[in-house]
Amino acid sequence: MLALSYGAFFLGFGISFWQATIAALVGTTLSFLLVGFSSLAGKKSNAPTMVLSRAAFGVKGNILPGLLSYAIFVGWETVLVSLATLATGTIFERIGSLDKNLAMICGFILALALTVAGGVLGHSIIMKLQKYLTSITVIATVLYILLTVDSVQWSRVSALPTGNVQAFIGAFIFGVTGIGLGWVNSAADYSRYLPRNSSSRSVIGWTVFGASLVPVILVIYGALLAGSDAKLSEAIALDPIGALTSILPTWFLALFALIAILGLVGGAILDLYSSGLTLIAIGLPVKRHVAASLDSAIMLAGTIYIVWFAPNFFIPFQGFLITLGVPIAAWSAIFVTDVLMRRKDFNERSLYKVDGIYGAWNMKSLALIAMASVVGWGFVTNSFAPWLGWQGYFLEVLGGRQGSWAYANLGVAFALVIGSVGYFVLSRIDIKKQESV
Repeated sequence: MLALSYGAFFLGFGISFWQATIAALVGTTLSFLLVGFSSLAGKKSNAPTMVLSRAAFGVKGNILPGLLSYAIFVGWETVLVSLATLATGTIFERIGSLDKNLAMICGFILALALTVAGGVLGHSIIMKLQKYLTSITVIATVLYILLTVDSVQWSRVSALPTGNVQAFIGAFIFGVTGIGLGWVNSAADYSRYLPRNSSSRSVIGWTVFGASLVPVILVIYGALLAGSDAKLSEAIALDPIGALTSILPTWFLALFALIAILGLVGGAILDLYSSGLTLIAIGLPVKRHVAASLDSAIMLAGTIYIVWFAPNFFIPFQGFLITLGVPIAAWSAIFVTDVLMRRKDFNERSLYKVDGIYGAWNMKSLALIAMASVVGWGFVTNSFAPWLGWQGYFLEVLGGRQGSWAYANLGVAFALVIGSVGYFVLSRIDIKKQESV
């Protein structure tokens, strides 16, 4: 359901419906292409993503990307549970049978309980849950489209002005960071269960197709709805899921609330499972269920802030995506490049030994993340929170922080290029030596 709200977020860059459609299609597909390539790592080893990342950063050096990965997981868990909480309050307030704050507390408890239970129970339970959650939310989404299609006014949508190149690039990069990029650091957590002889083309192809199809369709439909009603578009910034209920008939609201919570929880469960694995991968000496419980406490605090204290949802969400998107883009580029450069499977024993072939610290990779982050943060503008106003220090060369390139978020693209090209140039000889052992 969140993908429907993204339609309004894309249009918020000041672009036309057709520009939003292209940005969503290309940005989503390319971001999940990174996820597909990252999935190949799981096929080359039985270890989760952030353990495999040690091959590129060293067994101890991997703590930096591990902490970044952990932050992005916990951030997304918080975002998804916050959305479920906000949506529940809005829906039950409209139904009129429950006070909004009480409804949000009930939604919060339900979403948190389902997320923690699913994330702690492990892979086999998650796969069973996802099968049911997917079926339910597909049916609900089709029903939503059928019930709201009359709200689409093509005359208003087609009249939306065409945005400039900078605005389109900003929307495209938002699609990359907000849809697929956040899954790169969990891809191998699931593909590691595949047989080693699985087709690499199939692993990549089905990952990209399966993960991109629904978001692209829903972002386009969400743009149609937001472009038809300016008030709806504004309301989505405050409560992305709840605002979408304003065009629904009352009889469908209670069912929509349940389905929206289940759909959001489905994503949060995947994040909670991987965030627990990440804590263990960076060296926390606890069992996975204990690590997941720690994540839950952080998620609890973050959700309370977003729901009951933040001025709206979009401000902390966009700040989170931009700030963490830069170093995560750099790590993703390095990790995917490392996977593609290797001709042999990972040496699993060395992934757990500081004196193995991957070493304790890979200063080249760590330096690349640092360089990409410095450059990347210099070319993004983050006015969504006062404490993030320091970003954009290189934008003077492109017209300043209020110039036409200010919100294009070029820093994310620069981080991807620096990470990928830099690692390819600096690590070719090292990888050949590792694979010759």
